[in-house]
Amino acid sequence: MTELKPDTSIDITREICPMTFVKTKLKLETMETGQVLEVTLREGEPLANLPKSVEQEGHKILDIHREEPYYKVLIQRS
Repeated sequence: MTELKPDTSIDITREICPMTFVKTKLKLETMETGQVLEVTLREGEPLANLPKSVEQEGHKILDIHREEPYYKVLIQRS
């Protein structure tokens, strides 16, 4: 499998919902279509809600994987 390379990244591990989504959405708005954003977040509510919210906005989740003690979500801007 080819490793996905993000164009940029943000760390929202200190944020709580809904700010996790707000910060991710604002970052995606600064990116061009097709670029990939890597988001570092905590498990629980952020991990459960962020991917769903991003997909509802029309973006694509490319990967979700654990990197102790957090998770990384790769999002392609649509």
